Amino acid sequence: MTTTNDIADKIAADNSLTKVQAKGIVDAVFKAIAEAAGSDAETSIPGFGKFKVKASPERDGRNPSTGATMKIAASKKLTFAPAKALKDALNN
Repeated sequence: MTTTNDIADKIAADNSLTKVQAKGIVDAVFKAIAEAAGSDAETSIPGFGKFKVKASPERDGRNPSTGATMKIAASKKLTFAPAKALKDALNN
């Protein structure tokens, strides 16, 4: 598993930054993506992919324990669609 600290360490080493500076950059990127998602905006990172919000409508479901019918509330999800370049890199 890779953590934000691992990403920050790599950025710091590759760009002659301190770990604190790199961690600030990583945190700022994720904060910007989260803020865009909060306003239902899509975030596109060329060569990497797109983050976008998808609405899931209210629907009927079943309680797996009892089998009783119940309503599942509407919600929003943050989805990620990888770019072709990223897919190609994973499969080659």
